[in-house]
Amino acid sequence: MDRPQVVSENYANPITCLFHVLFKAAALAFYILFSLFVKSFVIIFVITVLLAALDFWVVKNVSGRILVGLRWWNEIDDEGNSVWKFECLDGESLARMNKKDSWLFWWTIYLNAAAWIILGVFSLIRLEADYLLVVGVCMTLSIANIVGFTKCNKDAKKNIRAFVENSAQNAITSRITTSLQSAFGI
Repeated sequence: MDRPQVVSENYANPITCLFHVLFKAAALAFYILFSLFVKSFVIIFVITVLLAALDFWVVKNVSGRILVGLRWWNEIDDEGNSVWKFECLDGESLARMNKKDSWLFWWTIYLNAAAWIILGVFSLIRLEADYLLVVGVCMTLSIANIVGFTKCNKDAKKNIRAFVENSAQNAITSRITTSLQSAFGI
């Protein structure tokens, strides 16, 4: 008997996915391993924060745009107010995004923040305020991406909803027009 083959969707952007995960894993691994085996706080602080900053930049400017079609930034207007700006693909392009890429993107940004929170709790329990500073910086960068992309995703969902409603209206209008034209021989 032949078993039905399950066709699974592959990652559409494997290199982007790799770098999306790589800097997160590198920052966490470096922090954990060096805080256990090397007691040089300065080296741990500089390298860990550098890796977390690279992760922040890659997620915000590259993988967010490529994997989920979203981009965000924050500007200060003329009156000194902070203004969030969101950019997303059109509804049709967003609907065609790779599900595996999207899944990897969202799970890793949330798991990364959770890992930094857990490491922060450990630093509190061990009463290591200096290591709590490292964790705080990394957690802040991670949560900033979560907030930015979550707000951007809500904006994108509105765009998808508008696209679907527009498409439905256009289909109905076209159908009615065609029916009227055929009924009256126009």
